[in-house]
Amino acid sequence: MIKGIIFDFDGLILDTETHHYRVLQEIFADYGSELPIERWQREIGTQTGFSPFHYLEELIEEEIEHNHLQAQLKEKFHVKLAEEKARDGVEDYLKAAKELGLKVGLASSSDYEWVSNHLKNLGLFDYFDCIRTSDDVEIVKPDPALYVKASECLGLKPEECVAFEDSANGSLAAKRAGMGCVIVPNEVTHTMDFCEVEHRLESMADMPLGELIDRLNELKVSK
Repeated sequence: MIKGIIFDFDGLILDTETHHYRVLQEIFADYGSELPIERWQREIGTQTGFSPFHYLEELIEEEIEHNHLQAQLKEKFHVKLAEEKARDGVEDYLKAAKELGLKVGLASSSDYEWVSNHLKNLGLFDYFDCIRTSDDVEIVKPDPALYVKASECLGLKPEECVAFEDSANGSLAAKRAGMGCVIVPNEVTHTMDFCEVEHRLESMADMPLGELIDRLNELKVSK
């Protein structure tokens, strides 16, 4: 039976991904170009070393000032994030997990400073029994290491956990780790081609956590 839940961060708890993409689109538009959503989706939930500004140079066939654009991206991105709240239903799920006696972990391809600072700003940091980030592994998602380490930190086997993800790379990492996965896509990930998962929600506000866990446990029994 499920004894723990493990959350992704970017795009799932705080929708950083949609804002990041929108700001990049604004910058690309200034150069009469655009960043195709299909190209950007490949970068979500992982780290590949992709540079959107090098990609922009290829599209427009001219050199651009990277440092200036990076500063512009950072400033606009942080302004948008400062106004953003956790996605609907997130805190309700975290509260319900505690009431249900479930252990709560987090596995993110971002670094600890980024994740922890945002969780504290959102007032959600203390809900987590364990946080594992890119600082803890050599390879991030879709490699399963983050989820394996998060479940170990919780003192649970992967099959005793269910992961909550918004991206294809993240859901693949969870399944490779041997745990169930529920996807809750956001605006920029909802058209992704996901691997086979246990359940899909458009929002955590659509179904109480207790009901979802019951369904997932029934699914495990029926397999």
